[in-house]
Amino acid sequence: MKPLVAEHRQHAASAAAPAGAASAEAECGAGVRVVDRIVDAMRSPVPHLQTKRLLLRELVLADAPAYERHFIDYEVVRNLARAVPWPYPPGGVEAFFRGVLLPAQGVQRWTWGLFQQPAPLECIGVVDLWREGRPEHRGFWLGRSHWGQGLMTEAVAAVNDCAFGQLGFQRLVFSNARGNLRSRRVKEKTGARFLGVEPSLFVDPSLRERELWETTQGDWVQFRRSAP
Repeated sequence: MKPLVAEHRQHAASAAAPAGAASAEAECGAGVRVVDRIVDAMRSPVPHLQTKRLLLRELVLADAPAYERHFIDYEVVRNLARAVPWPYPPGGVEAFFRGVLLPAQGVQRWTWGLFQQPAPLECIGVVDLWREGRPEHRGFWLGRSHWGQGLMTEAVAAVNDCAFGQLGFQRLVFSNARGNLRSRRVKEKTGARFLGVEPSLFVDPSLRERELWETTQGDWVQFRRSAP
């Protein structure tokens, strides 16, 4: 009942003293602008990264149609966390861009689209990095037509370089559905350490456990030095 009472009180106050309400609204708007400026000050550009075959850059709204073409595929989505809706709703990708991905870019989240060289015109996948572990700090997906070429291993190595070298991460935790051998192999090929298995839920209801992995900054430096 309290929200309803508060709403009625707000309307009553507006009717009785419109000038005061307008003043309060102006103050609220000013407060929002101050918060926006603080967030903008905290925002760091998503670095452009390059590998032998890929350009990784921040996503923009114009990338949403290509993202949608490669992402909305059950074989891609089935290994993702249950929080991802399936069937994926019409317009869901653009709503995700506008409401979640773009506002957080460069604050506590860095999302790179994967574009193939030498003509990086279409987003074919994503690597996502979060400051706050869930417990994992990273997620990725790749369009099915590009599987089996080692592209995600290239992309992950570039993002690890950036996370430890530019963004100040000391430790990264990763996860994958148990049985997702492609994702597991990316972690193995980039030197991650296996931690164990725990219950989890995925889009595919037959998947009920996830594997956890980690890499520290020291591990990554050593791995890069020893890699051929």
